[in-house]
Amino acid sequence: MLPANPLRAALGMLLCVVVLFAIEFYDVATPAPTPAMDLDANGIQPRTVDGLDGILWAPLLHFGWPHLISNSLPLFVLGWLLLAGGLRQFVGVTAVVWVVAGAGTWLIGAPGFHVGASGVIFGWMVFLLLRGFAQRSVAQVLLAVVLFFYWGGMLWGVVPGQPGISWEGHLFGAIGGVVATWLVARSTRRKVSRAEPGTLAR
Repeated sequence: MLPANPLRAALGMLLCVVVLFAIEFYDVATPAPTPAMDLDANGIQPRTVDGLDGILWAPLLHFGWPHLISNSLPLFVLGWLLLAGGLRQFVGVTAVVWVVAGAGTWLIGAPGFHVGASGVIFGWMVFLLLRGFAQRSVAQVLLAVVLFFYWGGMLWGVVPGQPGISWEGHLFGAIGGVVATWLVARSTRRKVSRAEPGTLAR
């Protein structure tokens, strides 16, 4: 339910947030001569070849300090909770969410540049909500209930129509969280089934 080493996990997530702040500081401190050369122009530009690499960079970029600050707390807390499954699971879930959120945004996103870590945050949120049910863990289900009451309102971010909000990134981030849950549950079932013959042989 909680990371095996809470302090180390907290320091790891703090480092992630610090990196995002360092990137934003660089972006603000080195203004580009043209919008096309701005750091945020490396975000996802839907349905363009040049915008494909934005799938890789978009979660690291933000449209100013308010955008980054609003993402920092949920990024830290949800990432810390995700580390309860171990570093390998953290990296795997994050990779799935990152790619699904980015690819979906590139496919159906509104014209313009899409940046921000909120797609990853939505994916982590959905994964944490579903993980307890997938693993049949009462403790994880209780954690999911607490998360839902505290941050469940963010799930409305998948609904279109909010100005300046990349609902596409939120929606596909959430879908990525579902896919990651399914992959982790399948992997867990395989490990259990492989352990059964050894258990019976004792």
